[in-house]
Amino acid sequence: MSTEKLNILNFGDPKIKTLHITWFAFFLTFVVWFSHAPMMAIIKEAFDLSTQQIKALLILNVALTIPSRIVIGTLVDKYGPRAVYSALLMIGGAIAVGFASAQTYEQLAIMRFLSGFIGAGFVIGIRMVSEWFPAKQVGVAEGIYGGWGNFGSAAAAMSLPTIALLYGGDDGWRYAIGMMGVIAFLYGIFYRKVAKDTPKGSTYFKPKKHGGLEVTSKKDFYFYIGMNVPMYIALAVLTWKLSPVNLGLLNELGTNAIYIGLVALFIFQVRTIYNVNKENLQNGVPEIQRYKFKQVAVLDIAYFVTFGSELAVVSMLPLFFLETFEGLSAVQAGLLASGFAFMNLVARPTGGHLSDKIGRRKTLSILIAGLAVGYFVLSQINAAWFIPFAVLATMACSFFVQAGEGAVFAIVPLVQRRMTGQIAGMAGAYGNVGAVIYLTVLSFVDYSTFFMVIGASAALVFLFVQFMDEPSGKMAEVLPDGTVQLIDVT
Repeated sequence: MSTEKLNILNFGDPKIKTLHITWFAFFLTFVVWFSHAPMMAIIKEAFDLSTQQIKALLILNVALTIPSRIVIGTLVDKYGPRAVYSALLMIGGAIAVGFASAQTYEQLAIMRFLSGFIGAGFVIGIRMVSEWFPAKQVGVAEGIYGGWGNFGSAAAAMSLPTIALLYGGDDGWRYAIGMMGVIAFLYGIFYRKVAKDTPKGSTYFKPKKHGGLEVTSKKDFYFYIGMNVPMYIALAVLTWKLSPVNLGLLNELGTNAIYIGLVALFIFQVRTIYNVNKENLQNGVPEIQRYKFKQVAVLDIAYFVTFGSELAVVSMLPLFFLETFEGLSAVQAGLLASGFAFMNLVARPTGGHLSDKIGRRKTLSILIAGLAVGYFVLSQINAAWFIPFAVLATMACSFFVQAGEGAVFAIVPLVQRRMTGQIAGMAGAYGNVGAVIYLTVLSFVDYSTFFMVIGASAALVFLFVQFMDEPSGKMAEVLPDGTVQLIDVT
């Protein structure tokens, strides 16, 4: 499998221009989404928060992103990435300003929960990039998009504490986070004016029905239903964690209402998925238009352990360094922790490039294995370590984590083009399921055990990746006039 050279400095090329304005949109969503992480020690002191309250904020930050990525994926396939990205940036920016203006812990918690919405931005760009780049370049292009975008969390860790200090006073953190929200809002307006959904003359394929993925067999229909269950379990675990028997952010009535709502929502979703697939289940699907849902399932669990662990680790790493090594300031801990997300700049594009060059499944297998080893190494870090070695270990581990993410999304656009947004949304949601589960585990165990749990789960995912089929040949998409167009996936 070969790949054509991609000149990312050729700004006169419309697809390169689209790539750059889109990764920067993603970058801003991550700066806003993780603007709280490097400020957590300052916010903890300002509001006199307990450790349990801090952990609740960390979990809340990733909760809403689970359903949001599913919803955003559907909206992208229906309305196009240009309009959806613009709206998300503007809404997310306003929420960030609301968080910066919070006066009580309850207000902080609500705004942190709503901030999870902007975390769905990643899904939008996956569809946008896949529309502009051919199969031989899509892996590295998606890697550049994801890598530079994910770097937003590192940029937040490196810059926001300094910005807060420059403003000075107790409200420095408010100025830093609020300023990022305003920038995101303004960029949403810019993106609406500049971006285009497809190259000139190209067709933007849309699903025949919306509300769920179209599957092509009864077995895959039940498989798809089953793969939705973990998302509801993660939301139920989150609800339990915030209930009166744990952190106490929710009262008993509110807790039970959410449980009932989750059950009702699942029943509604099953019914919607059936309506979307009723015709396919009754009449069958032509062989040329079929795909295997197991491809989606493997990508879901691979993203669970890659992006899920990244979200969890990025959220806790500044505090980990602060509590493990004596004498570090909050700014220093944030800078050291930023090394984990910093690797996104090279790791995700590398993962996508390797996937384009040496094969999709082989690349993903190697990177997941490296990820497992990396987390087992992190589990051994303690106060006796030389700090530069600890930083190098986190960066080495993060390379495999983020290259694995790049490898996952090098495959996503090659399953079914018209449903790329929804497939990306489901995989992205699984990443957040992983974050909720891992952060919940962290609330019960020490740091060493936390890293070991991630490593063990990665070893299990490695086995599942071996069941994925290597994408090859062509995928069939139906044009609005009913004719079928074949798209290369190799």
